[in-house]
Amino acid sequence: MHTYEHQLLTVNGISLSLYTAGPADGPVVWLLHGFPESWYSWRYQIQLLADAGLRVMVPEMRGYGQTSAPSEIAAYDLMTVCGDIQAAMDLLGQRSVAVVGHDWGAPVAWHLALLEPERVKVIGAMAVPYGGRPKKPAIEIIRNQFADRFNYILYFQQPGVAEAELDHDISRTLRMMMHNTSAAVPKDFFLQKKPAGSSLHDGMQDPGSPPDWCEGDAFDVYVRTFAGRGFRGALNWYRNFQRNWERTAPLADRKVLQPALFLLGDKDPVGTLEAHALQKMPAWVPDLEQHLVADCGHWLQGEQPEEVSRLLLDFLKRRYIVQR
Repeated sequence: MHTYEHQLLTVNGISLSLYTAGPADGPVVWLLHGFPESWYSWRYQIQLLADAGLRVMVPEMRGYGQTSAPSEIAAYDLMTVCGDIQAAMDLLGQRSVAVVGHDWGAPVAWHLALLEPERVKVIGAMAVPYGGRPKKPAIEIIRNQFADRFNYILYFQQPGVAEAELDHDISRTLRMMMHNTSAAVPKDFFLQKKPAGSSLHDGMQDPGSPPDWCEGDAFDVYVRTFAGRGFRGALNWYRNFQRNWERTAPLADRKVLQPALFLLGDKDPVGTLEAHALQKMPAWVPDLEQHLVADCGHWLQGEQPEEVSRLLLDFLKRRYIVQR
């Protein structure tokens, strides 16, 4: 592991765990992780960006690691999570930033761009596109589409159900999630048809060990992220689709006008789920650069770290650093 600075910030009613690297006076870039990840999922990009002179800010998102994990489901809606990062930026006196997010970190990044058009100069998103605010909550659409078969988002809705399965063996859960949504399996293996009463792990492969791209030390960081607290806070992000839709109403007509980079693995099952948003994205993000990363599943930063780092640094150099 590299050496990082670490601090706990009191912001937005929680304690936010924040890792930083790079020169204190460098251009600021925030890297936001998703589910079920760790701040350390950005390990390859952190060092590269820091070496390029950027000030890299990598939080453990609400519900993860050393950051607070409130018990209330409503404490994890998208606007509240955005508020964590906005408050941290305020506390640190940051008036000009780049924001990059993967998985759940991507919607946070997209919405920070909508909320902070002056402060957020450029945005990067991985795996989850932005196609505008849906006409009705996404959870309603999912319930209609999956009324008679399993869907992991629906499975996550009832508090305690998914926790019982995922918390039972944290190492097994993490290695199965990593493996079954990676390029090591067919693209839609994770989305295979199962009866509505199935569990998440039913029909999935247990590789018995972490993937090669998440070496032992890195996997240990992931495990420590959930050890002792389980997955409840992380799962609560999925239980706010209705609340997210209600609270984002004032943003319904806004477009992301900042320069934007979007990366998607060619074997990422999320691409299937987000096909409609992918089609709509150019209309809602007019200054958009898109790249399909070859031989890559959902975990772009780890599965293809060199290509992802190259694309990200090139984008930041052209559209962010030179503009400051």
